[in-house]
Amino acid sequence: MALLHEELAAALDPLDADWEVVFVDDGSTDGTFGALTRLHAAHDEVRVIRLRRNFGKAAALQAGFEHAGGDVVVTIDGDLQDDPAEIPRLLAKLEEGFDLVSGWKTKRRDPLSRRIPSRIFNGVTCRLSGLRLHDLNCGLKAYRAEVLHGLRIYGELHRFIPVLAHYRGFRVAELPVNHRPREHGRSRYGLERYFRGFLDLLTVTFMGRYRQRPLHLFGGLGLLLGALGVLLLAYLTVLKLMGEAIGHRPLLTLGVLLVVVGVQLVSLGLVSELVASHHEEQTGGRGAELHVDEILR
Repeated sequence: MALLHEELAAALDPLDADWEVVFVDDGSTDGTFGALTRLHAAHDEVRVIRLRRNFGKAAALQAGFEHAGGDVVVTIDGDLQDDPAEIPRLLAKLEEGFDLVSGWKTKRRDPLSRRIPSRIFNGVTCRLSGLRLHDLNCGLKAYRAEVLHGLRIYGELHRFIPVLAHYRGFRVAELPVNHRPREHGRSRYGLERYFRGFLDLLTVTFMGRYRQRPLHLFGGLGLLLGALGVLLLAYLTVLKLMGEAIGHRPLLTLGVLLVVVGVQLVSLGLVSELVASHHEEQTGGRGAELHVDEILR
């Protein structure tokens, strides 16, 4: 941690601006907190947060966001693979009018077993979310503080912060950054995290695209399935009128099932619309202010 602090100081001191570093100890048991305590005692700009146990990266980031006091927040992993010297470039990109700048490890110094699943995950996420970024997994990101207001991340949602910001109307950009080989610690990310991340992606996509219009999702799918069921039943009706027995045909069961499921999905969409409408009435439509960019008076 002392080495990370030295590199951060070397990158940020020339900017001639006040800065602080918030270290989040996610329940470590290897003496990290002791090292952070000594670092805190020696440097006024160092703050330390210690979680009771290992809650995961999302919880650690959430704790850091809640205790950060600046107008701009930069996240960086403590394993020194992300280069702190890139931070000024991220800040300069923010000044171009963006609200969030995500690092892009163009030359990733990780094993092939991590690069391939990550590339697949990024491709699927970008296609489903509509946000065209190459590297959602990079821990080096710069945010304007307002991006983090009201943000709650858990599970694997820390991977989708750029997507969540994009859905809320913030401007998101990407910047190639230097990535270094791992020299400290070891990665605990496995394939199961990508699987859990995919499930969280479904949650993020649904909440981002259909939170205010759930009937468009459930109703559209319901109408599609119901229409297929009606076509099958119409086809069987014609066969029946022609004198052919249809009671033993699997298509009859399938057609009825499709119609029933279609009606249920449309009904679910209508109920979801009622719930969403009731929520908007209870909150007074306060969610709309997230989409306001500026007001000239």
